[in-house]
Amino acid sequence: MGNTPSNDIFDTRQVRRAFARSAASYESAATLQREVESRLLEALDYYQHRNTGGTVPEVVLDVGCGPAHAAAAIQLRWPRAQVVAIDVAMPMLRSAGARVGRWRPWRRAVERICADAAALPMDEGSVDVVFSNLCLQWIDDLPAVFAGFRRVLKPGGLLLCSTFGRETLVELHDAFAHADATPHVSPFVSMAQFGDAMLLAGFRDPVLDRDVFVPGYADLSALMRELRALGATNALHKRRHTLTGKSRFANAAAAYERERRGDGLLPATWEVISAHAWAPEHGAPIREDGFDVTAVPVSSIPIRRR
Repeated sequence: MGNTPSNDIFDTRQVRRAFARSAASYESAATLQREVESRLLEALDYYQHRNTGGTVPEVVLDVGCGPAHAAAAIQLRWPRAQVVAIDVAMPMLRSAGARVGRWRPWRRAVERICADAAALPMDEGSVDVVFSNLCLQWIDDLPAVFAGFRRVLKPGGLLLCSTFGRETLVELHDAFAHADATPHVSPFVSMAQFGDAMLLAGFRDPVLDRDVFVPGYADLSALMRELRALGATNALHKRRHTLTGKSRFANAAAAYERERRGDGLLPATWEVISAHAWAPEHGAPIREDGFDVTAVPVSSIPIRRR
Protein backbone atom coordinates (compact mmCIF):
# COMPACT_ATOMS: atom_id res chain seq x y z
CA MET A 1 0.00 0.00 0.00
CA GLY A 2 2.89 2.36 0.66
CA ASN A 3 3.70 2.69 -3.05
CA THR A 4 0.16 3.62 -4.04
CA PRO A 5 -0.11 7.04 -5.71
CA SER A 6 -1.84 9.51 -3.42
CA ASN A 7 -4.44 10.41 -6.05
CA ASP A 8 -5.71 6.83 -6.41
CA ILE A 9 -9.15 6.48 -4.84
CA PHE A 10 -9.73 2.76 -5.28
CA ASP A 11 -7.68 -0.27 -4.37
CA THR A 12 -7.98 -2.10 -7.69
CA ARG A 13 -6.87 -5.41 -6.18
CA GLN A 14 -9.69 -5.16 -3.64
CA VAL A 15 -12.18 -4.37 -6.43
CA ARG A 16 -11.02 -7.48 -8.29
CA ARG A 17 -11.22 -9.65 -5.16
CA ALA A 18 -14.70 -8.40 -4.26
CA PHE A 19 -16.16 -9.17 -7.67
CA ALA A 20 -14.38 -12.51 -7.81
CA ARG A 21 -15.99 -13.50 -4.50
CA SER A 22 -19.42 -12.33 -5.65
CA ALA A 23 -19.44 -14.26 -8.94
CA ALA A 24 -21.76 -16.95 -7.56
CA SER A 25 -24.19 -14.53 -5.85
CA TYR A 26 -24.15 -11.55 -8.22
CA GLU A 27 -26.86 -12.66 -10.62
CA SER A 28 -29.48 -13.30 -7.93
CA ALA A 29 -28.83 -9.91 -6.29
CA ALA A 30 -28.47 -7.72 -9.38
CA THR A 31 -32.09 -6.66 -9.84
CA LEU A 32 -31.29 -2.97 -10.27
CA GLN A 33 -28.31 -3.72 -12.49
CA ARG A 34 -30.50 -5.77 -14.82
CA GLU A 35 -33.08 -2.98 -15.03
CA VAL A 36 -30.44 -0.40 -15.95
CA GLU A 37 -28.89 -2.86 -18.41
CA SER A 38 -32.25 -3.39 -20.10
CA ARG A 39 -32.70 0.35 -20.62
CA LEU A 40 -29.16 0.72 -21.92
CA LEU A 41 -29.62 -2.14 -24.37
CA GLU A 42 -32.62 -0.33 -25.84
CA ALA A 43 -30.27 2.52 -26.75
CA LEU A 44 -28.47 0.23 -29.22
CA ASP A 45 -31.19 1.42 -31.60
CA TYR A 46 -29.20 4.66 -31.95
CA TYR A 47 -26.49 2.76 -33.84
CA GLN A 48 -28.90 1.52 -36.46
CA HIS A 49 -30.74 4.84 -36.65
CA ARG A 50 -27.48 6.55 -37.58
CA ASN A 51 -26.44 3.73 -39.92
CA THR A 52 -29.60 3.80 -41.98
CA GLY A 53 -28.11 1.71 -44.78
CA GLY A 54 -28.62 -1.42 -42.71
CA THR A 55 -25.01 -1.55 -41.52
CA VAL A 56 -24.54 -3.72 -38.44
CA PRO A 57 -21.49 -3.60 -36.17
CA GLU A 58 -18.62 -5.99 -36.73
CA VAL A 59 -17.13 -5.79 -33.22
CA VAL A 60 -18.89 -4.92 -29.95
CA LEU A 61 -17.28 -4.69 -26.50
CA ASP A 62 -19.17 -5.32 -23.25
CA VAL A 63 -16.83 -3.73 -20.69
CA GLY A 64 -17.35 -4.86 -17.10
CA CYS A 65 -19.59 -7.64 -18.38
CA GLY A 66 -20.28 -9.42 -15.07
CA PRO A 67 -22.36 -12.54 -15.85
CA ALA A 68 -22.60 -11.37 -19.50
CA HIS A 69 -26.35 -10.87 -19.81
CA ALA A 70 -25.70 -7.84 -22.04
CA ALA A 71 -23.15 -9.68 -24.17
CA ALA A 72 -25.66 -12.47 -24.73
CA ALA A 73 -28.41 -9.99 -25.66
CA ILE A 74 -26.10 -8.16 -28.07
CA GLN A 75 -25.07 -11.43 -29.71
CA LEU A 76 -28.74 -12.29 -30.22
CA ARG A 77 -29.39 -8.86 -31.69
CA TRP A 78 -26.41 -8.98 -34.07
CA PRO A 79 -25.63 -12.70 -34.62
CA ARG A 80 -22.78 -12.09 -37.06
CA ALA A 81 -20.97 -9.53 -34.88
CA GLN A 82 -17.95 -10.46 -32.80
CA VAL A 83 -19.02 -9.69 -29.23
CA VAL A 84 -16.19 -9.43 -26.70
CA ALA A 85 -17.06 -9.65 -22.99
CA ILE A 86 -14.44 -8.04 -20.74
CA ASP A 87 -14.27 -8.20 -16.96
CA VAL A 88 -11.55 -7.67 -14.38
CA ALA A 89 -12.62 -10.73 -12.32
CA MET A 90 -11.86 -14.13 -13.81
CA PRO A 91 -14.61 -15.94 -11.79
CA MET A 92 -17.15 -13.56 -13.34
CA LEU A 93 -15.95 -14.58 -16.80
CA ARG A 94 -16.19 -18.26 -15.88
CA SER A 95 -19.80 -17.79 -14.79
CA ALA A 96 -20.40 -15.82 -17.99
CA GLY A 97 -19.14 -18.79 -19.97
CA ALA A 98 -22.14 -20.87 -18.95
CA ARG A 99 -24.40 -18.21 -20.44
CA VAL A 100 -22.56 -17.31 -23.64
CA GLY A 101 -21.05 -20.68 -24.49
CA ARG A 102 -24.18 -22.40 -25.83
CA TRP A 103 -24.97 -20.91 -29.23
CA ARG A 104 -26.52 -22.29 -32.36
CA PRO A 105 -23.93 -23.18 -35.00
CA TRP A 106 -24.73 -20.14 -37.17
CA ARG A 107 -23.95 -17.71 -34.35
CA ARG A 108 -20.48 -16.56 -33.44
CA ALA A 109 -19.28 -17.31 -29.93
CA VAL A 110 -18.86 -14.49 -27.44
CA GLU A 111 -15.18 -14.02 -26.70
CA ARG A 112 -14.27 -13.55 -23.03
CA ILE A 113 -11.21 -11.57 -21.93
CA CYS A 114 -9.99 -10.84 -18.42
CA ALA A 115 -8.81 -7.22 -18.57
CA ASP A 116 -9.12 -3.84 -16.91
CA ALA A 117 -11.44 -1.23 -18.40
CA ALA A 118 -8.54 1.21 -18.14
CA ALA A 119 -6.32 -0.93 -20.40
CA LEU A 120 -8.45 -2.45 -23.15
CA PRO A 121 -6.53 -5.08 -25.16
CA MET A 122 -7.95 -3.96 -28.51
CA ASP A 123 -6.35 -2.35 -31.55
CA GLU A 124 -6.93 1.31 -32.27
CA GLY A 125 -10.07 1.93 -34.32
CA SER A 126 -11.16 -1.71 -34.25
CA VAL A 127 -14.51 -1.54 -32.41
CA ASP A 128 -17.93 -0.36 -33.57
CA VAL A 129 -19.77 -0.24 -30.21
CA VAL A 130 -18.52 0.00 -26.61
CA PHE A 131 -21.16 -0.99 -24.05
CA SER A 132 -20.48 -0.61 -20.32
CA ASN A 133 -23.17 -0.99 -17.68
CA LEU A 134 -22.49 0.13 -14.09
CA CYS A 135 -18.77 -0.49 -14.20
CA LEU A 136 -17.26 2.99 -14.39
CA GLN A 137 -17.97 3.90 -10.75
CA TRP A 138 -14.89 1.82 -9.86
CA ILE A 139 -12.59 3.90 -12.08
CA ASP A 140 -10.20 6.50 -10.64
CA ASP A 141 -9.51 8.41 -13.87
CA LEU A 142 -12.66 8.70 -15.97
CA PRO A 143 -11.13 10.93 -18.69
CA ALA A 144 -8.37 8.36 -19.21
CA VAL A 145 -10.87 5.50 -19.51
CA PHE A 146 -13.00 7.48 -21.95
CA ALA A 147 -9.82 8.23 -23.92
CA GLY A 148 -9.24 4.47 -24.08
CA PHE A 149 -12.79 3.94 -25.31
CA ARG A 150 -12.22 6.56 -27.98
CA ARG A 151 -8.93 4.90 -28.98
CA VAL A 152 -10.52 1.52 -29.71
CA LEU A 153 -13.67 2.88 -31.37
CA LYS A 154 -13.88 3.41 -35.09
CA PRO A 155 -14.74 6.94 -36.25
CA GLY A 156 -18.48 7.29 -35.74
CA GLY A 157 -18.53 4.36 -33.31
CA LEU A 158 -21.08 4.35 -30.48
CA LEU A 159 -20.35 4.52 -26.76
CA LEU A 160 -23.14 3.40 -24.42
CA CYS A 161 -22.40 3.52 -20.71
CA SER A 162 -23.85 4.00 -17.26
CA THR A 163 -22.55 4.68 -13.77
CA PHE A 164 -23.82 5.54 -10.31
CA GLY A 165 -24.23 9.25 -9.55
CA ARG A 166 -23.39 11.36 -6.54
CA GLU A 167 -26.62 10.73 -4.60
CA THR A 168 -26.13 6.97 -4.58
CA LEU A 169 -26.27 5.45 -1.06
CA VAL A 170 -26.37 8.88 0.54
CA GLU A 171 -28.36 7.38 3.42
CA LEU A 172 -25.66 4.77 4.05
CA HIS A 173 -22.95 7.42 3.90
CA ASP A 174 -24.73 9.57 6.47
CA ALA A 175 -25.42 6.63 8.76
CA PHE A 176 -21.79 5.52 8.91
CA ALA A 177 -20.68 9.11 9.48
CA HIS A 178 -22.22 8.64 12.95
CA ALA A 179 -20.00 5.59 13.53
CA ASP A 180 -16.52 6.88 12.65
CA ALA A 181 -14.64 9.27 10.37
CA THR A 182 -13.46 6.54 7.98
CA PRO A 183 -15.18 6.55 4.56
CA HIS A 184 -17.49 3.58 4.00
CA VAL A 185 -19.14 4.64 0.71
CA SER A 186 -17.47 5.45 -2.60
CA PRO A 187 -17.39 9.06 -3.84
CA PHE A 188 -19.63 8.88 -6.91
CA VAL A 189 -19.45 11.42 -9.76
CA SER A 190 -21.95 14.10 -10.67
CA MET A 191 -23.66 14.17 -14.04
CA ALA A 192 -21.61 17.24 -14.97
CA GLN A 193 -18.34 15.45 -14.16
CA PHE A 194 -19.41 12.43 -16.20
CA GLY A 195 -20.35 14.52 -19.22
CA ASP A 196 -17.21 16.64 -18.96
CA ALA A 197 -15.04 13.50 -18.93
CA MET A 198 -16.65 12.33 -22.17
CA LEU A 199 -16.09 15.70 -23.80
CA LEU A 200 -12.48 15.86 -22.62
CA ALA A 201 -11.87 12.56 -24.39
CA GLY A 202 -13.27 14.03 -27.60
CA PHE A 203 -16.64 12.29 -27.81
CA ARG A 204 -19.28 14.04 -29.86
CA ASP A 205 -22.98 14.69 -29.31
CA PRO A 206 -23.24 13.17 -25.82
CA VAL A 207 -26.72 12.65 -24.39
CA LEU A 208 -27.04 11.98 -20.67
CA ASP A 209 -29.99 10.67 -18.68
CA ARG A 210 -30.57 10.48 -14.94
CA ASP A 211 -32.75 7.97 -13.11
CA VAL A 212 -33.27 7.56 -9.38
CA PHE A 213 -34.24 4.25 -7.80
CA VAL A 214 -35.12 3.99 -4.10
CA PRO A 215 -35.69 0.36 -3.07
CA GLY A 216 -36.46 -0.47 0.55
CA TYR A 217 -34.67 -2.79 2.97
CA ALA A 218 -35.80 -4.39 6.20
CA ASP A 219 -32.72 -3.11 8.03
CA LEU A 220 -29.11 -2.09 7.53
CA SER A 221 -27.96 -5.71 7.63
CA ALA A 222 -30.18 -6.55 4.65
CA LEU A 223 -28.68 -3.70 2.61
CA MET A 224 -25.14 -4.74 3.51
CA ARG A 225 -25.84 -8.36 2.53
CA GLU A 226 -27.02 -7.21 -0.88
CA LEU A 227 -23.94 -5.04 -1.38
CA ARG A 228 -21.66 -7.98 -0.52
CA ALA A 229 -23.58 -10.24 -2.93
CA LEU A 230 -23.03 -7.65 -5.67
CA GLY A 231 -19.33 -7.24 -4.89
CA ALA A 232 -20.04 -3.60 -4.04
CA THR A 233 -17.98 -3.59 -0.87
CA ASN A 234 -15.72 -0.82 0.37
CA ALA A 235 -12.68 -0.76 -1.95
CA LEU A 236 -11.39 2.69 -1.06
CA HIS A 237 -7.70 3.01 -0.27
CA LYS A 238 -8.70 5.01 2.81
CA ARG A 239 -11.09 2.35 4.07
CA ARG A 240 -10.69 0.80 7.50
CA HIS A 241 -8.57 -2.33 7.06
CA THR A 242 -10.04 -4.02 10.11
CA LEU A 243 -13.60 -5.14 10.78
CA THR A 244 -16.09 -2.34 11.35
CA GLY A 245 -16.92 -3.76 14.77
CA LYS A 246 -20.24 -4.37 16.44
CA SER A 247 -20.40 -1.02 18.22
CA ARG A 248 -19.69 1.01 15.07
CA PHE A 249 -22.18 -1.00 13.06
CA ALA A 250 -24.77 -0.59 15.82
CA ASN A 251 -24.22 3.18 15.83
CA ALA A 252 -24.63 3.33 12.06
CA ALA A 253 -27.75 1.15 12.18
CA ALA A 254 -29.28 3.29 14.92
CA ALA A 255 -28.61 6.48 12.93
CA TYR A 256 -30.08 4.95 9.79
CA GLU A 257 -33.23 3.95 11.69
CA ARG A 258 -33.56 7.29 13.44
CA GLU A 259 -33.07 9.50 10.40
CA ARG A 260 -34.49 7.42 7.53
CA ARG A 261 -37.11 4.99 8.80
CA GLY A 262 -40.60 6.11 7.89
CA ASP A 263 -43.70 3.97 8.03
CA GLY A 264 -42.16 1.21 5.93
CA LEU A 265 -38.74 -0.05 4.86
CA LEU A 266 -35.38 1.69 5.08
CA PRO A 267 -34.73 3.56 1.80
CA ALA A 268 -31.46 3.40 -0.13
CA THR A 269 -31.04 5.78 -3.05
CA TRP A 270 -29.36 4.69 -6.28
CA GLU A 271 -28.80 7.54 -8.74
CA VAL A 272 -28.01 6.18 -12.21
CA ILE A 273 -26.39 8.25 -14.95
CA SER A 274 -26.53 6.76 -18.44
CA ALA A 275 -25.10 8.22 -21.62
CA HIS A 276 -24.47 7.66 -25.27
CA ALA A 277 -22.00 9.51 -27.48
CA TRP A 278 -20.15 9.11 -30.74
CA ALA A 279 -16.47 8.69 -31.47
CA PRO A 280 -15.14 11.54 -33.62
CA GLU A 281 -13.57 11.26 -37.04
CA HIS A 282 -9.82 10.75 -37.39
CA GLY A 283 -7.90 13.89 -36.49
CA ALA A 284 -10.73 15.44 -34.48
CA PRO A 285 -9.50 17.42 -31.49
CA ILE A 286 -9.56 16.44 -27.86
CA ARG A 287 -10.07 19.09 -25.21
CA GLU A 288 -7.51 20.40 -22.73
CA ASP A 289 -8.32 23.17 -20.25
CA GLY A 290 -11.51 23.98 -22.16
CA PHE A 291 -9.84 24.34 -25.57
CA ASP A 292 -9.82 22.05 -28.60
CA VAL A 293 -6.36 20.57 -29.18
CA THR A 294 -5.38 18.52 -32.19
CA ALA A 295 -2.24 17.28 -33.91
CA VAL A 296 -2.06 18.08 -37.64
CA PRO A 297 0.69 16.62 -39.86
CA VAL A 298 2.77 19.35 -41.46
CA SER A 299 2.34 17.75 -44.90
CA SER A 300 -1.40 18.41 -44.74
CA ILE A 301 -1.05 22.16 -44.11
CA PRO A 302 -1.26 24.27 -47.29
CA ILE A 303 1.89 26.40 -47.74
CA ARG A 304 1.78 29.50 -49.95
CA ARG A 305 5.13 30.12 -51.56
CA ARG A 306 6.21 33.62 -52.58
